[in-house]
Amino acid sequence: MPVPVPQQRGVPAAETPHGADLTVLVIEDDPAGSITGPELSAAAGTRVRIRTARNLTEAGRLLTDDVDCILLDLALPVPTTTTAATAAPDHRPDPAPGRADELAVLTHVLRIAPLHAVLVLTAQDDTELAAEAVRVGAQDYLFRGELDARVLSRAIRYAVERKRADLAQHQLTESGLRAQENARLERGLLPTPLLDGSDLSFAARYRPGRSRALLGGDFYDTVRTPDGTVHAMIGDVCGHGPDEAALGVELRIAWRALTLAGLCGDQLLSTLQQVLEHERQSEEIFATLCTVDIAPDGRRAGLCLAGHPAPLLARHGRPARLLPYEDGGPALGLLPRARWPRRQVELGAEWSLMMYTDGLIEGRVGAGSSQRLGQDGMVAMVNSRLEQGLTGEELLEAAVAEVRELNGGELTDDVAVLLLGRDPERIRRRGRSASRPGPVSTAPPATAPAAASVQRPPLYGP
Repeated sequence: MPVPVPQQRGVPAAETPHGADLTVLVIEDDPAGSITGPELSAAAGTRVRIRTARNLTEAGRLLTDDVDCILLDLALPVPTTTTAATAAPDHRPDPAPGRADELAVLTHVLRIAPLHAVLVLTAQDDTELAAEAVRVGAQDYLFRGELDARVLSRAIRYAVERKRADLAQHQLTESGLRAQENARLERGLLPTPLLDGSDLSFAARYRPGRSRALLGGDFYDTVRTPDGTVHAMIGDVCGHGPDEAALGVELRIAWRALTLAGLCGDQLLSTLQQVLEHERQSEEIFATLCTVDIAPDGRRAGLCLAGHPAPLLARHGRPARLLPYEDGGPALGLLPRARWPRRQVELGAEWSLMMYTDGLIEGRVGAGSSQRLGQDGMVAMVNSRLEQGLTGEELLEAAVAEVRELNGGELTDDVAVLLLGRDPERIRRRGRSASRPGPVSTAPPATAPAAASVQRPPLYGP
């Protein structure tokens, strides 16, 4: 009959606090010669309960959650039935060549008791075997000839504390690996703008409200379609958890696919609402959205608002102002048959267009204050930075930093901001540079796709 594998409790036995009662399971074929509980209690200064098992089958029955340490005799014979006692996959080192049979008892015990401290007994003249036992997974070893209550008591305490430290380190390592994996996953879900061939400049800042996260419920994207139109979108799923972040990614990907398929305006937003209704966890979830489609000449754009704050437009030589928002529609997911009219906006020859989520305007103005920054405060703040000559990445960096400073610390909501701009002088310089003849190269053409050079916008974190 296979040796039963006992259930391990969620809290490791090795986490017994110092000074608490101890339960020791002694596994040896002659337990009569072992030190008694009263002797250990006197040496340890605390109550020590001893359970004895003559073989691994008995040990499997006696190995319960309250056992703190296992005292194992490596000379114990291994029944052939123990080979059938398999537990969860074990990642400890394998015994050295030639030592597998001698350590078979230990490897079996480590499989059935992965959360317990293990102390091994061995002959005094076999230090190599004792050291190999520790390398394989035991916490410490003792020689039979030197065994007394004081030495054993100290060794048991040491083994329990070392096991506790090993488990804590293992959990810390696993936690770190999970965090790295989550970071790689979330970073991969952030958008890469597709603006190859466009004369427009692009900058973005993104900061999730969730602690230690890279992705929140805010989302944005920018693509250029084959006809030269540049489409940009920014949105906000209500809430801040991982479910909202996942829904935001789904909506962003759906928007990109629908845009590249040729949809725009009300037709695109109606389809996105269907996606939201099918993917959301409850009917209370909604999302706000702002989309713009900028004509190939860069001088005019179509604007659609779905319950989202209006973008900020700054023309050359004029203060920045909010675009009209009276014709906007409701947020996605609120009204089944809603419509979202598309408004034509004149941009001019030189301009900057800032799209943002409400996390940028809902911060407090002063620590402890109930007053929020609001759209008017944001407009004034951006105009102040424009007067200082800031543009692009520098403008967004300064704006987000000032919002955090005014709030008196970290913002609790997700923040996403993107900035599109058109600079005729920059376009002319690029045109002259492209028309200037260069040296003829004999190197073969690069095979890497152009999109590989596109960099994701930097994250803005604490």
